[in-house]
Amino acid sequence: MVTSAAIYHVLHAINVTIEIRNVCVFLAPLFSSLTTIVTYLLTKELKDSGAGLISAIMIAIVPGYISRSVAGSYDNEGIAIFCMLLTYYLWIKSIKTGSLFWSTLCALAYFYMVSSWGGYVFLINLIPLHVLALMFTGRFSHRVYVSYCTVYCLGTILSMQISFVGFQPVQSSEHMAAFGAFGLCQVHAFVDYLRSKLTDKQFQLLFKSLAITVGVVTVVVGGALTAMDKISPWTGRFYSLLDPSYAKNNIPIIASVSEHQPTTWSSFYFDFQLLVFMFPVGLYFCFSNLSDANIFIILYGVTSIYFSGVMVRLMLVLAPVMCIMSAIGISGILGVYMKNIEFGDSKAKKRPDKKIDTSYPVKSEIATGIVVMMTILLLTYTFHCTWVTSEAYSSPSIVLAASQQDGSRIIFDDFREAYYWLRQNTPEDAKVMSWWDYGYQITAMANRTILVDNNTWNNTHISRVGQAMSSPEDKAYEIMRELDVGYVLVIFGGLTGYASDDINKFLWMVRIGGSTEKGQHIKEADYFTPQGEFRVDREGSPVLLNCLMYKLCYYRFGEVYTEQGKPGGYDRVRNAEIGNKDFELDVLEEAYTTEHWIVRIYKVKDLSNRGV
Repeated sequence: MVTSAAIYHVLHAINVTIEIRNVCVFLAPLFSSLTTIVTYLLTKELKDSGAGLISAIMIAIVPGYISRSVAGSYDNEGIAIFCMLLTYYLWIKSIKTGSLFWSTLCALAYFYMVSSWGGYVFLINLIPLHVLALMFTGRFSHRVYVSYCTVYCLGTILSMQISFVGFQPVQSSEHMAAFGAFGLCQVHAFVDYLRSKLTDKQFQLLFKSLAITVGVVTVVVGGALTAMDKISPWTGRFYSLLDPSYAKNNIPIIASVSEHQPTTWSSFYFDFQLLVFMFPVGLYFCFSNLSDANIFIILYGVTSIYFSGVMVRLMLVLAPVMCIMSAIGISGILGVYMKNIEFGDSKAKKRPDKKIDTSYPVKSEIATGIVVMMTILLLTYTFHCTWVTSEAYSSPSIVLAASQQDGSRIIFDDFREAYYWLRQNTPEDAKVMSWWDYGYQITAMANRTILVDNNTWNNTHISRVGQAMSSPEDKAYEIMRELDVGYVLVIFGGLTGYASDDINKFLWMVRIGGSTEKGQHIKEADYFTPQGEFRVDREGSPVLLNCLMYKLCYYRFGEVYTEQGKPGGYDRVRNAEIGNKDFELDVLEEAYTTEHWIVRIYKVKDLSNRGV
């Protein structure tokens, strides 16, 4: 938001009139353009300008990055990837030159990264990891010492000026690796100084004593500070990256977020296509020409591959290094084979007395075939990226579209229809209860107060909503009165076949609802059949068939015929006839159902007048 406001005021200062809304809409595409330039500069530092051009072209169209940089995608990631790559580029420049100037610029870029995205933790752990790798491989030098000490000290001081960061850089476990690497830099420099002043025998004795002393002091002080809560433990999101099963077993609110799910192989191919196969090639070229900069990009690539496999959201962090590594691989292949191609003029000018290399008789033909193959692969990558972008990332998520049998498209505008109805037909102070996925949309488009939204830090409040949805009507009514709920909104896809509805998300509501003290009576096993199946038909669990969420989604659905030859109440998502059709609502009344039944809104009834 600060960046948007700054751009807005600068443009107005030079008499370029533009609405702040337009600045917000085009902010992500603007920074994605800057990202291509930074990617070129970074890859040029790693290999050459040819590889830089290829990487810039690739990141300009890669779906894994376009998903967060399209016009209208006003999110932190639109700026954060640019800041991350800019920090990496300046870090590479600083360790190559050992210059205080480049190190200071790197610290400033890191400060901008911290202010834009919480994912800066990945960056502040990757750079210390690079420093440690340089130490263990014997590549640590005065240049690295100056660069890291400047970046860490200045970057930490600047990051602590941001209100939501505060003292975390010196108090949280996620930042301790950076602090430890800073301490090791001082120890390493001190040891190098002692080595130059002492004999080998004296140095060995002093080194062993110093290593034991430093190790014991570090363990004792670190343990004491942790026991005194001066150093906070790792967060749940950080634990879930190291142990993918941690969030599901301990913090279901984190595991319920779709972006926190493990990544499938099809998603890798869908977002990267050719890059999946060229990444190992680029890795080979980096290992074959090992340098300080190449060690950094290898660490970046390997760690981001792992983390993106654990959490699909981190595909965004993987996209730049996939483009860079693939560009290095493609540039290396073309560089080897292009010089072996003999064109017509070169064949005619070939000296007749020059000896022919009999060990490689068809050198030019093979080189031509390789170059043609790489050209075809790059063309398929271009077509694939264009198709994925047009199909998956060029439509607003709030407006759904589907193709009919004749090829025509049908639009489902139920979300905007429902939000417009809420804005026009409910009191301004009405409180709406829904699952947290739709919180931001209801707030922005319906202008109504919601109980929970996409900021999933308040686990207790979200748990109360999950308990209400998982309970029978009478128990749910008590919770709704406690929370002063006026309306309840649910998403249902049984009529249209929309799979991302609340029934498919219901088990997460059960898990989150039962994760707090007030919801200990809610057990996930109660919503399954004795055979362990989650079913909505007559064989389904009675607890499920009578809970609030089931009734709100399937109210009056038994009267609807969805497909020819199927009975009334046939759910097109679950492919089953619902098991509980003939029921009436006691404590709620249907207020509005959209055209395609995707959004259903219910009004909470007032308490009965006991004096009558």
